[in-house]
Amino acid sequence: MAGIFKAYDIRGIYGKTLTDDIAEKVGRAIPTFLGCKKVVVGRDMRPHSEPLFAALAKGLTAQGADVIDLGLCSTPMSYYANETLGADASVMITASHNPGEWNGFKICRANAIPLSGKTGIADIEKIVETGAFAPAAENPGRLIPHDIGPAYAAHVASFADLRRPLRVLLDFGNAMGIAEARSFEGLPLEITRLYDTLDGTFPNHEANPLQTSTLADAQAAVRAGQYDFAAAFDGDADRAGFIDEKGNIVPMDMITALIAKTLLAKNPGAHIFYDLRSSWAVKEVIEECGGIPHQSRVGHAFIKEQMRGVDAIFAGELSGHYYFKANSFAESSSLAVLLVANLLSQSDKPLSELIRPIKRYFASGEINSSVADAPAVLARLRERYADASILELDGLSFEYPTWWFNVRCSNTEPLVRLNLEAKTPDEMASRRDEVLALIRQ
Repeated sequence: MAGIFKAYDIRGIYGKTLTDDIAEKVGRAIPTFLGCKKVVVGRDMRPHSEPLFAALAKGLTAQGADVIDLGLCSTPMSYYANETLGADASVMITASHNPGEWNGFKICRANAIPLSGKTGIADIEKIVETGAFAPAAENPGRLIPHDIGPAYAAHVASFADLRRPLRVLLDFGNAMGIAEARSFEGLPLEITRLYDTLDGTFPNHEANPLQTSTLADAQAAVRAGQYDFAAAFDGDADRAGFIDEKGNIVPMDMITALIAKTLLAKNPGAHIFYDLRSSWAVKEVIEECGGIPHQSRVGHAFIKEQMRGVDAIFAGELSGHYYFKANSFAESSSLAVLLVANLLSQSDKPLSELIRPIKRYFASGEINSSVADAPAVLARLRERYADASILELDGLSFEYPTWWFNVRCSNTEPLVRLNLEAKTPDEMASRRDEVLALIRQ
């Protein structure tokens, strides 16, 4: 299967590593593994999402499962449908931010609990490879169309607390953020839409706000006009990147802090997670606003599990995933946009000024290094920085009074990823170079 069964999803190049035949087998394997009888299935706008849906649905219904066909939707909408429609499982057909030739499946149990490599994807892979499907059902399942859009939009809009009108630019990247934007209809938001025609070939730019070059058009539009802020969505709209009123990119952990601030105003004492690559400032803001901060591992399956464990109301990840208890402990990019808008509408300060007091420290950004022996690199760092406070939640984190860093190994490539922060720009630069020299030794 050429390695299409990943740590968090199934993903490959359509017609090469991911085919309709494999999709049908995955459709048979899901009920074989989960025993599900009601499966919600949504899909993005890629040209091959439609034939993959047909093949997947053929496999699911052959095993006796009813397929609730959401049609075109975002991944957050599929999570919402999973829980609110009482499904046993859900599948979102998408390759997220990957280029147009890619596609795949994000699979969840009931209540939008995701399958990871260790909690089901490897099992499904084994069933597909061996053909060990449960016997086909005597009575095949049904295909039931359902438009989840109006209910999801109303759900998100119920969190609106806008005290004044705002002008917002949204870059959809020709992708499923267009569906998320239904949540803003009827609200006092003047929306300018950029690349709002669905096109899975991504003719203007990849829908990937983590790659900052894809934000250039939105930045230029903000600088040419007068907007309170801009947001850009990834391919399946489970991530969002933000741009302030000056056209500057807002670091995603700063958005985590802002959303935490607005949620804690109405939910004092609530638990909130932030991924361990985030700035010290995120923890500090959560505490200042009366919340209980928790560090999380990187990866949506881990974060959602940790959130459920303490009934957390929110989590933010440095990659632009924003998770809400209100959406089955899963992502909702439109809710993230709306909560930022709420905060701005209640302030006389622009976004850049709201961010300024939170940008207290100086970060390196994530730096990747190709290495021949990742365990040897980690051992070298552990020895060199043995006097630090060391955390092994995800990779290795080393903390000192004036700086900290985290190193993680890629699951798929011979890479070590470094994130480092310090209290001054000079120390950040010197410590960054020092740690990189040890990594690349």
